Amino acid sequence: MAMMTEKLRAIMALDPDRTEIDFEGAEYSWARIAGNVRAIEAALDAMGLPEDARVGIMLRNRPGHVAAIVAVLSTDRCLVTLNPVLPDARLFADVEGLELPVVIADATDLARPGLAEALARAGSAVIEVGPRLEGVRIVAGDVRAAMQTSPGVAIEMLTSGTTGAPKRVPLSRAAFDASFRGFAKYERGKSFDDPPRLGSGVTMVMNPLTHIGGIYGCIGALMAGRKIALLEKFSVDAWVDAVRRHRPAVASAVPSAVRMLLDADVDPADLSSLKSLISGTAPLSPDLVDAFYARYGIPICANYGATEFAGAVAGWTIDDFHRHWTEKRGAVGRVHANMEARVVDPESGAVLPSGEEGLLELRGEQLGNGLEWLRTTDRAILDADRFLFIRGRADNAIIRGGFKIHPDDVVGILNTHPAVREAAVVGVPDARLGAVPAAAIILRDGAAAPAADELKAWLKDRLIAYQVPVHFRIVADFPRTPSMKPSAPGLRALFEGEG
Repeated sequence: MAMMTEKLRAIMALDPDRTEIDFEGAEYSWARIAGNVRAIEAALDAMGLPEDARVGIMLRNRPGHVAAIVAVLSTDRCLVTLNPVLPDARLFADVEGLELPVVIADATDLARPGLAEALARAGSAVIEVGPRLEGVRIVAGDVRAAMQTSPGVAIEMLTSGTTGAPKRVPLSRAAFDASFRGFAKYERGKSFDDPPRLGSGVTMVMNPLTHIGGIYGCIGALMAGRKIALLEKFSVDAWVDAVRRHRPAVASAVPSAVRMLLDADVDPADLSSLKSLISGTAPLSPDLVDAFYARYGIPICANYGATEFAGAVAGWTIDDFHRHWTEKRGAVGRVHANMEARVVDPESGAVLPSGEEGLLELRGEQLGNGLEWLRTTDRAILDADRFLFIRGRADNAIIRGGFKIHPDDVVGILNTHPAVREAAVVGVPDARLGAVPAAAIILRDGAAAPAADELKAWLKDRLIAYQVPVHFRIVADFPRTPSMKPSAPGLRALFEGEG
C-alpha cells in the first residue's frame, strides 16, 4: 500500500469535528467530508469495482469533488481526471473514448445537454456528488463498459494542453510518494515519513483540480492535515479575502495572478501574514519577483515541475531566497535532493559542463520510468550549486526564413515595455517565410494602446530584426489553459487569416 493511501485513510479519523475545508465562506468538517467519502466508496463497492479500477471524476474546485478524490485514492483505485470546462463536443468525445466503468460528477455538469447520452454510449455508471457535500446518489448504477484497471497508477492526469491537444499521463502511487518526500524539505522539522497528524496551517487551493498544481496541492494538504481554503477560481478579491481571513504564512499564486495583485495595489496589511508566495505553472519574470518584494517584502519562491514529473522537481526555499536571490536571480530554484539533473547538447547528447545551456535531462523515482534519464524540451542551465535556470522551450521555436526565434526571448523584452502588463508570442504561418512571430498583449491599467509601428520600432532597438513580431493584438486577456497559462492553440486562433 502506498504511503499516500495510508495517510489519506488515517487522517480522516483523527478529529472528525475539525474544519478541513473553507469554501465560499462556509466551513466543512472532516466528519462531513468522511461521510461523503464513505458513501462514494460504498457506491463503488456495490458496482463491483476492484482495486486499481479506473474511475473518472469531472473535477471542479468544490468540497464534494475533494471527497471524491479521497474516496478513489484512499481505496487504491485509479482517478481519471475529466475536465468539465472543455467545450461540449470535446468533453463528450473524451467521455465516450475512455469508456470508463464509472464517472463521478455533480449536478451542474450532469445537467449539460448531451452528457447523459455520451455517458450511456460509453457504458459508464454515474455517481452524483453534492458540490457542497449535500450527499451522494447513484444516477446510473449499471456498469456496461469493460472493467478497466490501471495497476499501481494513482491518477491518469489530463495535461493542460498548452502546446496542443491534451493527453493523459499515468502517475503512479510510488511516483507521488517520491514526489511528496522530495517536497517535504520545504517544511522545517517535518518528514514525509512522520505519522499522520493534524497541522495548524492553511493551504490555499485555487489552481484547478484538473491541473497537477491544483490536485498536488490538495492531496498534499489532506495528507498533512492542514485546513484547505478552496477557491473555485482566482480573483483578486477572493484571494485577498482568503488571505485576510485565514492568515496563512504561505500562499500560492501563478505569475499572471501576481501581476494582477500588483496592478490592484493590494493593501500590504492584508498580506501581512505571508512569509512567502509559491509560484509555478508558467515562467516567472525576475522583474516581477523584485517588484512584488519591493512592494510587500514578500519573497516569491518559484518552482519547476510538470504533469509528467508528478509535481515539482526544483524550487526555491525561503532560506535560499534570502541567501542567494541576488546572485541566482531568475533561477527556478535548486533541483530537489531526490532528483538528478544534467544539461546535454541537443544534437550530440553529450553532457555539458555547469553553466552551459542545453536541454535539461532528469532522473529520479518520482518520474516513474525505472530511473532512466528523461529528456525534457526545456532549454536550461544548471550551475555548480544545483540552481536551475530555464531559458525557454526548445519545441516551440519559430523558424522564420531559416532563422530560429524563441518566443520566450521576445516575451521577456515585450514585458518591459511601459504599456505592457503581460505579453504572449506564438508562431503563425506565413506564405513567404514559413512562420513569423505574432504577439498578443494585455495593457497595464490606464495605459494607452501603442500602435503596431511604434511597438515594432521600440522592439527593433532591443531585439534582432527577425525576432520582432509581424502581427500584434491588444486583448483583455489571453485564451488560457485551466492552469492559467497562455494557450498556444488559442493564441494562434487570434491571428487566423494573417499572412
